[in-house]
Amino acid sequence: MFFSIIIPLYNRPNEIDELLLTLTQQTYTQFEVLVIEDGSINDAKKIVEKYKNQLDIKYYFKENEGQGFSRNYGFQRAKGEYFIVFDSDCLTPKSYLEIVKNHLFNNWLDAYGGPDGAHKSFTPVQKAISYSMTSFLTTGGIRGNKKHVGHFHPRSFNMGISREVWEKTGGYILTRLGEDIEFSIRINSLGFKIGLIPCAMVYHKRRTDFIRFYKQLHFFGRARINIYKYYADELKIVHFLPALFTFFLIASLIINILNSDLAAICNFLLAVYIIFIFFHSWIENKSAKVAFLSIIAVFVQLTAYGLGFTQDFFRKIMMNKNNTL
Repeated sequence: MFFSIIIPLYNRPNEIDELLLTLTQQTYTQFEVLVIEDGSINDAKKIVEKYKNQLDIKYYFKENEGQGFSRNYGFQRAKGEYFIVFDSDCLTPKSYLEIVKNHLFNNWLDAYGGPDGAHKSFTPVQKAISYSMTSFLTTGGIRGNKKHVGHFHPRSFNMGISREVWEKTGGYILTRLGEDIEFSIRINSLGFKIGLIPCAMVYHKRRTDFIRFYKQLHFFGRARINIYKYYADELKIVHFLPALFTFFLIASLIINILNSDLAAICNFLLAVYIIFIFFHSWIENKSAKVAFLSIIAVFVQLTAYGLGFTQDFFRKIMMNKNNTL
């Protein structure tokens, strides 16, 4: 099986350098790499050229359109039987392609997704952010997990599709704001087999500080409402939980200021949740520092997603304004 790896890129030359280095170490070598520079000011052309003797690699520069249409640009030029999409801030274990190839030969999937985790080289903040995005104590527990709500939706930081899927779907019709979820819903609607490959993990660096993480998760919350505009039945109760958590935090603050009798109950519930996060993260990461930072990461994740979700819920659903950005 010959894979085409498509990597959209926007002003992140250092990230692509680390990802390409891990691709040179793959135990399965039947693949090409297509780097799609999406109108970057700080481009990665020189970095990509470093790997031309180590990888079957091609570099394309195009006008800025967003990651969804950049992936389509790569699909159009790919030679492989199977297309794999990575975000530029991912690192791949040496056996990644071997695992995917073996799974597809033994249990064919027209499209697949894989989980993500934290590499030992990540900073404590990155490990905490990774924890918040993958823990069962947050909504991140449904990502890369066999137990999920409704149909499994591969996420485009780590997913693959067959050439037939690309030819029959035409790729992404959204370029951002939930483009990967919309794409996987459409793949499923056409009768293709979609599934999780549990061992096809990547190390996802995500954001390097909490401010950038907040902005990213606020965008994710808005993206869920954008998906609702296309597929109303895909909005589940679980998607409201970050917004409800955010309202609870705001209500708790007000209750404490008013010195209400309910303050003790609110504070107790928050304390229990914080303790669970701390000790679970400590067990997972073997670090008290990461465990403490995980508390911050979880609260940033849930409030950012909740506020983004609430913002567009009222604007696009309650007030019926259809702008997508």
